[in-house]
Amino acid sequence: MDTAHQLGTLARRTADLLARRHVGVVVAAVAGGHVEIAGAGTTGTTGTTGTTVTTKGPGTTGGPASIGGSDGSDGSDGATPHAGTLFEIGSLTKTFTGLALARMAVAGTVRLDDPLASLLPDGTAVPSRHGQEITLRHLATHTSGLPRLPKGLLLRALLRPGTPDPYAGCTADVLLDGLARTRLRATPGRRVHYSNLGAGLLGLGLARRAGTTYEQLVTELVCAPLGMTDTAVSVAGTRPGRLAQGHDGRRRPTPPWHLADLAGAGGLWSTATDLVTYVRAQLAGGELGGPAELAEAIRLSREVEHRTNRFVWKHLGWAAHRLHPAQGGHLQIWHNGGTGGFSSFAGFDPETGTAVVVLSNTRRSVDAPAFELLRTLQKESA
Repeated sequence: MDTAHQLGTLARRTADLLARRHVGVVVAAVAGGHVEIAGAGTTGTTGTTGTTVTTKGPGTTGGPASIGGSDGSDGSDGATPHAGTLFEIGSLTKTFTGLALARMAVAGTVRLDDPLASLLPDGTAVPSRHGQEITLRHLATHTSGLPRLPKGLLLRALLRPGTPDPYAGCTADVLLDGLARTRLRATPGRRVHYSNLGAGLLGLGLARRAGTTYEQLVTELVCAPLGMTDTAVSVAGTRPGRLAQGHDGRRRPTPPWHLADLAGAGGLWSTATDLVTYVRAQLAGGELGGPAELAEAIRLSREVEHRTNRFVWKHLGWAAHRLHPAQGGHLQIWHNGGTGGFSSFAGFDPETGTAVVVLSNTRRSVDAPAFELLRTLQKESA
């Protein structure tokens, strides 16, 4: 990647493309120590403008990306989303849960192969199969054999058509009661079965072991060391004018989700500024800043692999694949997210030093344009 101008052009182009079908979107592109962040559409709160706003991110020295539009405003008028607009990030949260696990493993608070049952209240019934217990490693790599959703969640949703917040009732008591009645789909450690339930139970168990809440756990182990001040579970009323309004696939406003004690599966809100800091730490292997234990945890999170085949695998919290040689053969480590009114994507390649973050306030996938932008950055930076 030759210039920051070129990077900004690519970010703006992707933001404008996505804004055709999404209410609002923010795109961050990272390459060669440069960051460019572009917003398009509207936050859906008060403004209705559709202009593109571009902000310059941190350079090689690594300060926070600016919050606000290129005109110097703070972006709080509810018009075009910007680097500091807050979005639900859905399942991107799982990467934070995986990194929290790695940090606790580095500290010796837990071990990756500890059974899930050891983090839950005494007497909790945890399913097993063929004598194999579910471990923390299994939960973070989606190899636990647990189903995608908690027991009874789909039935409750069907009995309450139109419910806007399907996970709100997932308290610890409900989750653990359902866990006792859950049958595993496969022997733990054998196959990948994507599971919101598994990731949520991992977050619940880690927080319980630490004697804190999931939000406090992620703040203390991940966000605070990196200076990420806007990544949280509870944001209502704390950041006036900066929360995007979510929209369903028909661009109709929809309320936010509250994942209760399943927060580790998808309960976080964040901004492009914070997520750029997050992926840059991943690119640097944790050496961008923060305690040495965090750097070690980032390395551990990527050392753990469960391979589906030689091109596709899971890390702790992250998915990964290597493109076909005809597409450049580049490595892509990524995760996406989706809630009732938001969609998200974060992907990076430590080999070329490139990364992409996309946040949208519409329940419509952003994956295809995000992957295309990442491939372009990789090609230009190789």
